[in-house]
Amino acid sequence: MSCVSYTSEFELEHPVEIVFPLFSPEGERLWAPGWDYGNIMGTTILHEDYVFLTKSHDHAAADAVWIVKKYEIEIHSVQYYKVEPQEKVGVVTVKCGPLSEKKTRIQVTYTYIGLSESGNRFIDRFTENDYKKFIDEWKGLLKRYFDGKS
Repeated sequence: MSCVSYTSEFELEHPVEIVFPLFSPEGERLWAPGWDYGNIMGTTILHEDYVFLTKSHDHAAADAVWIVKKYEIEIHSVQYYKVEPQEKVGVVTVKCGPLSEKKTRIQVTYTYIGLSESGNRFIDRFTENDYKKFIDEWKGLLKRYFDGKS
């Protein structure tokens, strides 16, 4: 079994109350090109144990089942299990913190645990530099989203 975990941070010039909701299944539709999900819960209101599905997205080799592990709206933190059967399990944690009334720090952690040889191969090849590029892309996409709203 292989396992890897990386954390990265970036800042946005927008209030945490506006930034944090963008890290939900519905919120990602607004800024992440190609992001879509299968809503099997019948609601878009996020809560712990909320389950949704995605098709080959975010390092996915297969369709994934996402489960909200923790949802702490009062401290702007959400954690997901991302399960790709026969491949790998991801634990995705997003924490947003206000730096001021109009500035937010976003901390994103991805942890992957291999479930198979192919999942382990992905993990063994997934470098910290790969992760940094991935999160830098998030930052760029979010900035573009906010620039388009101005």
